[in-house]
Amino acid sequence: MARIRFRDPAGSVRQGQLDGDTILAASRRYDISRVEVLPPVEPSKIVCVGRNYAKHAEELNSDVPDRPLLFLKPPNTVASHGDEIPLPAGKDRVDHEAELAVVIGRQARNVDAADADKYIAGYTCFDDVSNRDDQNEEQNWVRGKAFDSSAPIGPVVASPESLPDDASIELRVNGETRQASTVAHMIFSVPELIEEITTYLTLEPGDVIATGTPEGVGPLSDGDHVGIEIEGVGTLEHSVIQD
Repeated sequence: MARIRFRDPAGSVRQGQLDGDTILAASRRYDISRVEVLPPVEPSKIVCVGRNYAKHAEELNSDVPDRPLLFLKPPNTVASHGDEIPLPAGKDRVDHEAELAVVIGRQARNVDAADADKYIAGYTCFDDVSNRDDQNEEQNWVRGKAFDSSAPIGPVVASPESLPDDASIELRVNGETRQASTVAHMIFSVPELIEEITTYLTLEPGDVIATGTPEGVGPLSDGDHVGIEIEGVGTLEHSVIQD
């Protein structure tokens, strides 16, 4: 099952289930091409994980962290499937980062890894669009990671059982594969991440954990079209424009 948020032709925001190219909502059927797909959740915060794939750490010439490397993206970063993402002006390099994202289903604080599954509403696709120029110059990555619309997410929230243990994750730019791996290569598992994060802060329903990106990150250019496909979840698509 995959849940989707959308704005119907009359302008009402609705939630439904995606079945192929058809959305089922309130006993009605909508063609997905005739509605506006919205971000599948409205998180109060997005907790992101850095260098959670060994080969990605290697391509950055960085060490693998001995505990999850965490940073935040605020609500202003959220963008939707089909959106055109403005790239920050005057930057030499803004990268794509395909990620599996966890959607939290109920308030979570001090959760043991063994109980983490009870707090997961589902999974979605995520692009941690990253301004490397400023990220490399600052400690807290506000300019590098928290600029407007830098977190395309969606298009659906797939049920937890839809995600295979070794689900493939692939990112394509203009049809060319740039990133290809599986979630089985994550250094810290989803339950371990939930335990670590909720030791320090409370996760609310609808909050998102972006679990890190595999190797193959690379620059985006004006007009590029990005597709992120995660096995069992779906495909997030967006484009970019030079601001």
